[in-house]
Amino acid sequence: MQTLYWILIFLGTFCGMEFMAWFTHKYIMHGFLWSLHKDHHIKDHDSWFERNDFFFIFYAIVSMTFIVLWSDYNLWIGLPIGLGILAYGISYFIVHDIFIHQRFKLLRNINNRYAKGIRRAHKMHHKHIGKEKGECFGMLFVPFKYFKK
Repeated sequence: MQTLYWILIFLGTFCGMEFMAWFTHKYIMHGFLWSLHKDHHIKDHDSWFERNDFFFIFYAIVSMTFIVLWSDYNLWIGLPIGLGILAYGISYFIVHDIFIHQRFKLLRNINNRYAKGIRRAHKMHHKHIGKEKGECFGMLFVPFKYFKK
């Protein structure tokens, strides 16, 4: 039974991270930490690394903290939460940084309806290069209007 709880908590955390990504992006990245996120919209540097990448580090620390709470303090719920955050982070990195932004030249030839919809939604978000209109969509919950043929 505990395995079922772990799976449900892992899946719930993974899906909950979609909300956290949206919330963080809209109210923090396009809010008081715009100074870190701005270079993701306006390329004002020649470096592969962006100041925006510090947000990955934050979520990695949160994930590691839950895993340490599980391993060192026997907080059983820490493992599925930490792994759910980690799995979302890996998925987000693959979809956003590799697939959409091509920071690594991989996954270039994926051309199905879902892939086109995610690319289209993200392109619409990047049309706004300023702090305002920070609305975006995640990987899982993209409006159907972006999935046209």
